[in-house]
Formats: sequence, structure tokens, C-alpha cells
Amino acid sequence: MTGAHEGIKAAVSKVLCATWQRCRVHFMRNVLAHAGKQGRRVVSAFIGTAFALDDAGAARAQWRQVADQLRPRVPKLAGLMDEAETDVLAYMTFPAAHRTKLHSTNPIERLNGEIKRRTEVVGIFPNEGAITRLIGAILLEQNDEWAVQRARYITLETIAPLSDDPLIGLPAVAA
Repeated sequence: MTGAHEGIKAAVSKVLCATWQRCRVHFMRNVLAHAGKQGRRVVSAFIGTAFALDDAGAARAQWRQVADQLRPRVPKLAGLMDEAETDVLAYMTFPAAHRTKLHSTNPIERLNGEIKRRTEVVGIFPNEGAITRLIGAILLEQNDEWAVQRARYITLETIAPLSDDPLIGLPAVAA
């Protein structure tokens, strides 16, 4: 990972007290490029064994074992696994119910794409406030959409037990 990414990761950790999450889907896409056409299925199945485990410690141990098994034949691929382990398996520190929603960054990427699409339509903004209003409206719209799609995203009720913040522990608005 480049020095710029390391700086961003350090800032996220310090300011937001959060870990850096690397999308496991994108990681697999990147790593399979180094596996060769013949080895893609095997490598994918090997790495997938770590993702299939329920316990974070067991997943990390399996990740290390897979990397060590691949090291003699595909050292570059094992090196990529060594580098990415903490970032790719960061979602494993969350409750099992949230993991399927956190292992991919696709929802955030879709949101960023929507922001990009809608700001490109405008082209030139008259001032910074106009940009803030448009992006704020897009974010509010997305928040409302995520709030009603309970099966798809993490709800306030499922995230509340993870926080010490009393505001997060408040019950949802009554219908």
C-alpha cells in the first residue's frame, strides 16, 4: 500500500477511532490477477475458507495458513495477503449479523457514484454552499432510503448495543 494510503489509515484510526476496511470483493479481484488462469479457482477457494469462519481469531489463523501454503509457489500473492490481512478481515471484529453488510464497500461506492453523477450534472457551482446543499440533500436522501431498507443495511437497533453513546441507544421514532 502506498504511503498516502498509510497516512489516511492513520488519520482514520486517530480521528475517528475506527479501523480501515478493505473490500474483500475488490481484494479478491486484485489477488486473483496474480494467481494465473489455472490457479484462480484454487486460490479463490483457499482464501474463501478464511471468510467462511465465524470467529475472528480462527479467520486470521486460516488466513495465515493459506498465505503460508501459497508462499512457495506464488510468493507475490502471499505477500499481498500478508499486507492486506488486517484491512480485509477488519469486518470480522463486528457482530456476525453485521458482517455480511460490512465485508464489501459497494454501498459506499454506489453512494459516491451517485454524488459524482449528480454533481457532474450541475457542472459549475456558484459557491461552496451550493455544493454543500446538494451533497447534503443526497446524503439525507440516501439515509432515508437505508433507514427503510431494514433487511439490506445495519439498523439503529442492531448497532445500538455496540455504542456507549446515549444518543445511539435511543429507540427508533414511533410510527
